Amino acid sequence: MIPYKHEPFMDYSKEENRKKLEEGLATVKDYLGQDYPLIIGGERITTEDKKESYNPADKAETIGYMYQANQEHAQKAMDTALETFESWRKYSFEFRSDVLFKAAAIVRRRKYEFTALLIKEAGKPWKEADADVAEAIDFLEYYGRNHLKIKDGEHVESRPGEYNQFHYIPLGVGLVISPWNFAFAIMAGTTAAALVTGNTVLLKPSSRTPIVAYKFIEVLEEAGMPEGVVNFIPGSSKDIGDYLVEHKDTRFISFTGSREVGTKIYEKAGVVQKGQTHLKRVIAEMGGKDTIVVDSAVDLEEAAEAIVYSAFGFSGQKCSACSRVVALEDIHDELLEKVVAKTKDLKVGNPETDVNVGPVIDDASLEKISKYIEIGKQEGQLEIGGKTENETGHFVHPTVFSNLKHDAVIMQEEIFGPVVGFTKAKDFEQAIEYANATDYGLTGAVFTTDRHHIEQAREDFHVGNLYFNRGCTAAIVGYQPFGGFKMSGTDSKAGGPDYLTLHMQGKTTSEML
Repeated sequence: MIPYKHEPFMDYSKEENRKKLEEGLATVKDYLGQDYPLIIGGERITTEDKKESYNPADKAETIGYMYQANQEHAQKAMDTALETFESWRKYSFEFRSDVLFKAAAIVRRRKYEFTALLIKEAGKPWKEADADVAEAIDFLEYYGRNHLKIKDGEHVESRPGEYNQFHYIPLGVGLVISPWNFAFAIMAGTTAAALVTGNTVLLKPSSRTPIVAYKFIEVLEEAGMPEGVVNFIPGSSKDIGDYLVEHKDTRFISFTGSREVGTKIYEKAGVVQKGQTHLKRVIAEMGGKDTIVVDSAVDLEEAAEAIVYSAFGFSGQKCSACSRVVALEDIHDELLEKVVAKTKDLKVGNPETDVNVGPVIDDASLEKISKYIEIGKQEGQLEIGGKTENETGHFVHPTVFSNLKHDAVIMQEEIFGPVVGFTKAKDFEQAIEYANATDYGLTGAVFTTDRHHIEQAREDFHVGNLYFNRGCTAAIVGYQPFGGFKMSGTDSKAGGPDYLTLHMQGKTTSEML
């Protein structure tokens, strides 16, 4: 097998790539406004209710209309998944991996179309949309390969006269609840991990970005996935989400989203229902409040560049986004000045053209971010930004606050928007103390040239993904397995060597010879 290597990012300074993206945008425009059905057991199902998906940069532009599932459809999907599981779990590891490899090849051929669809439906700038598609391909390739590595199980010892084996078997029916911010990558990765390991899937995509999820199901079908392995059931969390989380036959829930929703899922999944024969497993990634620590005697230009990209890439709508900067006192003012200057250079607008910062996802998001900006004005000093626009699209201009206490509200609560706050530390030990002083533990970064400080942070900075002398976003599948500590989730590492086994259970067999 060809060694795994992550999907390259496109260079849009090259005219040939820009033209291909324009062709992708034209392809997407040709199918704007269509209706999209549920898919249960391969059957396309329309319902009495459908919901619009629109362009957050241009609210007047409809991406499509997605039919909504109710509890009756959810139960039909569960029945189908339970029945299909009995055959799918017996397919060979090679067959299931081949579905992922073929899907990766199809997405790679349609890369510019999917990039364009993310620009339209999720409001992602070119670079961010391209990275989202590349990560989806990476998940398919990486999980397909890792699945083959575990097909023979793990070695265990045998005594004279006996033969012992340890291998992995699938869990059953899994509910995948995917987010809008990585509408393709996380949706595809969580779905692929669940199906390749022999489980059947109920996929409930985000109501803000369901069209890209539907297109992915089409890819899986083309790749040879049998009917009923993944059942596509968009719908409200209140109606079908809670119903399936609590369902006695749901074997596991794979969730990516807010801490508020994730903790409720964790609680509901822990209640054993009448007729339930197992304890449900929850794989959850629930957000972050991520810090970049800047030490003395570092390249402040590089640190400022990393802060700006980590804070404002995709309008800060990443669980890994930098929303806190802890800088040592002697370099704080110069670093802040550089960050503000770089922020001024960012272009905000509709990402159909090549801009740095696009929209936030919807009205509710803009309103939430606006409230935090007002809190920030009371807690610290507004250096730049603080402006919102909501006439044609949902835009929040990149915002920097300074003179904040490390435990201020906007330094503690996840804003999920283009807002970053600065605070000072008297020394490196205090900087790490401040960095750890949140409920979250997802990502962090440290800029330092001091080897002792690197090792101190490696040991004491309590986050799932820690980066030195670079930004705190953009983990690569297979290179930087991704997942956080504390209230950031269940410590699972997407794109890592043990992620697939979270969707399986170990079985020991012992034969007397």
